[in-house]
Amino acid sequence: MPRRLDPAQVRQALDAQLADLGRTPFEGPDDAVADTCVRVVLGAYEAGLTPLKEAARFAVRHLLERLAALAPGRTVEVRVPPYAAVQCVAGPRHTRGTPPNVIETDPATWLELATGGLSWSDAVAAGRVSASGSRADLSEHLPLM
Repeated sequence: MPRRLDPAQVRQALDAQLADLGRTPFEGPDDAVADTCVRVVLGAYEAGLTPLKEAARFAVRHLLERLAALAPGRTVEVRVPPYAAVQCVAGPRHTRGTPPNVIETDPATWLELATGGLSWSDAVAAGRVSASGSRADLSEHLPLM
């Protein structure tokens, strides 16, 4: 089970990212902090900016944890370097070495996929996702928000 994100740390990273973008701190409820962080980081990427490392890490981890919760299992490993990786999707359990089903992508692509801004098939066709193994297809689990 992935570690839960600390809401206070996510809020701090979100506020730092907002300040970096010249915006005011987030004043919404705690249960909206992580999703807001995702949207702000994705907006920075879409504007051609490099988001702050901590904000990007929390955004990526938040959506990977949501994927693992919605598609529990250990058949597929989803990697978003340098921030995080999770195992998910029900099926045969993998225990040693490199998993037979591996998906890897960059943070911006992962956020686009997880929020519905990019389809799985388009990402794979464009070479923005590396997917190996017979179960390395997340299309039925995306978008996550």
